[in-house]
Amino acid sequence: MTKQITTNTGNPPSIQTDQLSLFYARKSAFKDVTLSIKSGSITALIGPSGCGKTSFLTCLNRLTELTPNCQISGRILLGDQNLQTLNVISLRRRVGMLFQKPNPFPLSIIRNIEFPLREHGVRNREEIDHIIEVALQDVGLWDEVKDRLKTPALSLSGGQQQRLCLARAIALKPDVLLMDEPCSALDPLSSEVVEDLITKLRLKYTVIVVTHNLAQAKRIADHVAVFWFQDGAGKLIESGSVAQIFESPQHTLTAAYVTGRTG
Repeated sequence: MTKQITTNTGNPPSIQTDQLSLFYARKSAFKDVTLSIKSGSITALIGPSGCGKTSFLTCLNRLTELTPNCQISGRILLGDQNLQTLNVISLRRRVGMLFQKPNPFPLSIIRNIEFPLREHGVRNREEIDHIIEVALQDVGLWDEVKDRLKTPALSLSGGQQQRLCLARAIALKPDVLLMDEPCSALDPLSSEVVEDLITKLRLKYTVIVVTHNLAQAKRIADHVAVFWFQDGAGKLIESGSVAQIFESPQHTLTAAYVTGRTG
């Protein structure tokens, strides 16, 4: 019997971390991060380089488990489920990720999306074709590639490759999308297209974006979490709505960072 990828019903789940810490061998990436990430919204993680933002992000789909001597303490909840006890293959379907540099597989455009679908048990050709078309339409790529689906994905422009990677992620119908500086390797026009796509994902997914671009965070995010390097480790120093963080920050470091006086 063919296994199906089922659509999650209702709102996408929230994520809650409680006293979450990450260590690489004896070196601390970040410590004691307690953060509520609201369901069906976009949360931007901001702060200077080296303060644990990307490391925090990779904890949320357990990519950290691929790193030797990596240790995590604390708790992560995906909705009401302990994320650390979930089957990792199922988890990475539910929690998709878009990386800083576009990383399409060295396959055709169509195979880039077909391959993970088959890995997760979708076998019916009509169903696969339908999912691929819908995913490419959702990222605004269908009209650009529908006549060359069998050409190499690496022949696409950087912006198109990033949109293909996003289509590959959403084809699996995840609950959560993690994005690590998804526009930093793109030209301004491609960045604008990807930003517009990200904003359209709110409500349908819980989206968490690491960005060093403060203007981008203000444009696309509903909520912001500010990380900083203190006492030898990354720390969460403040979180709140975009308006609160950029217009009336409570922490002096946040105020200095968002106004460009430090960081």
